[in-house]
Amino acid sequence: MRARLFLITPRIVDAAALAPQLEAALAAGDVASLLIAPDAVSENDLQAIAETLVPIAQKHDVAALVLGNSRVMGRARADGIHIEGGETALKEAIEALQPKSIVGAGNLRARHEAMEAGEAGADYIFFGLLDLEEGDEAHRKTIDLGAWWADLFEPPCVLLSGRSMASVEACARTGADFVAVRAAVWEHPDGPAAAIAEANAILDRVALEQPDTE
Repeated sequence: MRARLFLITPRIVDAAALAPQLEAALAAGDVASLLIAPDAVSENDLQAIAETLVPIAQKHDVAALVLGNSRVMGRARADGIHIEGGETALKEAIEALQPKSIVGAGNLRARHEAMEAGEAGADYIFFGLLDLEEGDEAHRKTIDLGAWWADLFEPPCVLLSGRSMASVEACARTGADFVAVRAAVWEHPDGPAAAIAEANAILDRVALEQPDTE
């Protein structure tokens, strides 16, 4: 199995400046999803950002997701929502939005929270905390939770990498379905397009090195 990339927007988003960078990044290699997740913006600002970025993602057959706001998701015609507000908020989103829209579960800090989200019907389980600045490596707990989940459960899981490309490899080696990239892409010295190409090359290599289980 080959993991795919789950791209997250930078924390600070200038939509007009980001749009050409996103276009170049998505043209540079396989990306499964784009999570629009700027820090602490108003609903109007989130709406403007989503209306700029969602069409770019969808043009490249990338699922566009919005962090925590179903109104913005709907008005921007995004493909889904990422819920970090706990079990009740997740269940409400699942009831209201599935199966037409993707509903993912994040901010999961323990195994029982992840299992509850999976049992509730989340389309994916996200390990890693969006509100923390990434270190160079993925958080040890993220790696451990991802390896545990990938080995036992059916719903796909997403692991948040760190700033380094080595962290992309560490996440992929857990068997996770998706590796989330943020700073590793937007802060790459050669630009986001080069980062996406490099990350995909890593995922290809990891997939080839996996033992054949058949």
